[in-house]
Amino acid sequence: MNRERYRAIFISDLHLGARDAQSRFLLDFLNQTDSDHLYLVGDIIDLWKLRRGWYWPQINNDIVRCVLDKARQGTSVVYVPGNHDELLRDYVGMEFNGVRLAADWVHETADGRRLLVLHGDEFDSVVKHNRWLAHIGSWAYDLLLVANRWYNHLRRRLGFDYWSLSAFLKHSVKEAVNYIGSFEDAVAREAARRNVDGLVCGHIHKAAIDDSHGVLYLNSGDWVESCTALVEDAEGGFRILQWANAGALDRLASERARPVDAGASEEEGVLAAD
Repeated sequence: MNRERYRAIFISDLHLGARDAQSRFLLDFLNQTDSDHLYLVGDIIDLWKLRRGWYWPQINNDIVRCVLDKARQGTSVVYVPGNHDELLRDYVGMEFNGVRLAADWVHETADGRRLLVLHGDEFDSVVKHNRWLAHIGSWAYDLLLVANRWYNHLRRRLGFDYWSLSAFLKHSVKEAVNYIGSFEDAVAREAARRNVDGLVCGHIHKAAIDDSHGVLYLNSGDWVESCTALVEDAEGGFRILQWANAGALDRLASERARPVDAGASEEEGVLAAD
């Protein structure tokens, strides 16, 4: 298999354990790419959802196994937990099967810039000071994602590509846009305070590359709404990959066309037919 190779890949907000995680796009992305560095920038496993009801299809195991295989084959893998997987912050400083857990990390780019890598919930006043309100917001967000799921099911039937209705609605609301702007400002101030050239985060599910704050602000997006990754090339340049594209859809369609193994679980069969 010819894989795209990058110097570094940053992915965040996979929310494995949530029914609306775009696990098939994610696994396809991991199978199609390689890198020297792989950063898991928080909310990788959605422990909030798993507490309310266990949902862990086989494909999530395949994703975990793929990441561990990359670590075993020499990729430097760093996991920076977020608010949805904050229990893993108790294990910061430890390493499991080649995956290092860190509260934050400083990544040095190919052209010598220093970038602080963290999830970003530290700069969200709702998450930090009003946990009950954060959980209510998470519940409302789940309803929006259900609407998004049915909307895209209809789009697929009509032959259209994936398009995130939930992301469109969220970023069209004035209050949400203002919140995102305030979040980006707070993150940029932290980068300046820590004396780094920029900062990579996730958390708000909006991929971005922005140098208008005086430092380089990079957000890797998410794998629930937009299916995005932030990648660094061999020269230190950055770009955002949007993986819910025609190529990925064609590969997934080919997989669904294959017969399901007789020994496959019911859950695997449902996923294959989705």
